[in-house]
Order: sequence, then structure tokens, then C-alpha cells
Amino acid sequence: MTTPKWTAADLPDLLDRTVIVTGANSGIGLVAARELARAGAQIVLAVRDEARGREAAAAIDGTTDVRRLDLADLASVRAFADGWDGEIDVLINNAGVMAVPERRTADGFEMQIGTNHLGHFALTNLLLPRIRDRVVTVSSGAHRAGRIRLDDLNWEQGGYQRWRAYGQSKLANLLFTSELQRRLAESGSSVRAVAAHPGYAATNLQNRTENVVQNALMAVGNKVLAQSDERGALPTLYAATQDIPGDSYVGPDGFQEQRGHPKLVGRSDAARDAGVARRLWELSERLTGVSFPLAPAAA
Repeated sequence: MTTPKWTAADLPDLLDRTVIVTGANSGIGLVAARELARAGAQIVLAVRDEARGREAAAAIDGTTDVRRLDLADLASVRAFADGWDGEIDVLINNAGVMAVPERRTADGFEMQIGTNHLGHFALTNLLLPRIRDRVVTVSSGAHRAGRIRLDDLNWEQGGYQRWRAYGQSKLANLLFTSELQRRLAESGSSVRAVAAHPGYAATNLQNRTENVVQNALMAVGNKVLAQSDERGALPTLYAATQDIPGDSYVGPDGFQEQRGHPKLVGRSDAARDAGVARRLWELSERLTGVSFPLAPAAA
């Protein structure tokens, strides 16, 4: 007898739970916000464009709040965290950019590592004392092509390659999750750090590379190969609500994890390197000025 495939219809009752979703005004983030609200959660759409965030919130049936958050600006990240009052059940680090031309964040970081990793790194650690259940960080199958450039994380020495930079940022998401889980366990916290990836899902992320040829190819791929953003959001929803171990990684169950229903999946050897994970964490602390806020558990 086969086991039924998990869908958003299987979400548990989330009444009175507060969930922050970064980048929730479109794509997978919006679908996740909508489905979690349908299950009863109070959703905070953490978005760079508040007008678009309010428009997205208006289409969600449930309790929502829209707050400004620009992950490419640490001042904005700190303002968001400083303005937060109350507990958080789940933080979903979903927002991101993909394969964009070389440019810098407000703090001088390469845009992809700055937005996809360093912004979420700072946000998570600033909010962590208020988080009760888990942190979900959205990575990508592209992490398998990534390499962490500890000697030049921000491509300051030239030779920028947009897809290699994207792969590095997605690998950083998984290393961050592993090291966060290790630190949480060391502190005696019950909070879990987990990760997810959507497979190949059709979202507006693919038409923002600012390269006409790439955008056109991805538009074809979205129509021919990709699954919907509704299906692409399932691993995030599963990771945010199901009883899975810390440092789990959730992705689609289909061929090469490109589409399908959520299940626990593997990761590259580079994503399992605990030494690199620790060094990346230490480097991220130096770059952002934000540290892990919980003390080790008493012996």
C-alpha cells in the first residue's frame, strides 16, 4: 500500500502561531504565507516594497501584518528586529536574488551573498531570543555547484561570475543551517534550524537576472519543465510545520528533486563540511557585527 503524498491540505492547525516570511509578496513566499494563514497562523510579510506587500496581504485569507525589511541593508534588518515586540514561532528565510549582475548591498557586500545569506544571518540572530519553534532557510539545488570563498566571500578581487556567486550563497544557506543547529543544541535550546528547497518551480525569480537571453531561456523552462509555485512551496511548508530533526533538508521527491511532494533529501559533501560552516559563521559575524545571542548550556 502506498503512502499518501503530503500536500498543503495536510497542514496542522496553526491557530495562535506567529510566522514571519521574508520575501512574502510573490512566488513561493506568498504561497507559503497564504497556506500558513489558511491554517490559522498569524503571518508577517517581511518585504522590501511595502505597497506590494500590502497588495499581497489583501489576497490572503487570514491575519496578516506587513513590515518593511530590506535584507540588502543591515540598517533595515536591525530596524525590523528592533521594532519587533512579542514571540515568534517560525521564521522563514525565503527572500532571495538569483544570478544578478555584479553589484553591492548598502553595506558593500556582493548582492547575492549579502541578500541570500548575510541579511538572513543577521536577521535570524537578532530575532533568535524571541523564536520559539524553528528557523526555516530556503536553499536550492544550485548549492551543489557552490564553493565558499572564505578568502573573498564578496568577490572583491574580481572575476565575478553570477552563477557561481548564486551557488555560493545557496551553499551558505545550508552551512548556516547546520552551524545554527549545532549552536542551538549547544545552548540547550529546543529551537530547530532546518532548510528546504523548491526544486524547479516557476516564480518571478527567474525573470530578474537582468540578462535577456537567460530570462528568455528560463521563461521557456518555466512553461515546459517547472512545477508551479504552489508545488514549489510544499517543501517550505513541510519544513515549517512537520516534526523533523534539526538540520533536516526538505525537497521534492521527484527525479533529481526537480518536482514532486516534500521529503527529506541529501546535500553535497561541501554542505556537510562542519569546519567550513564554523569559519563561515565567524566570518559572517565579523561582516555583519551580529553574533549568536544564546549562551552555552551549563555543564
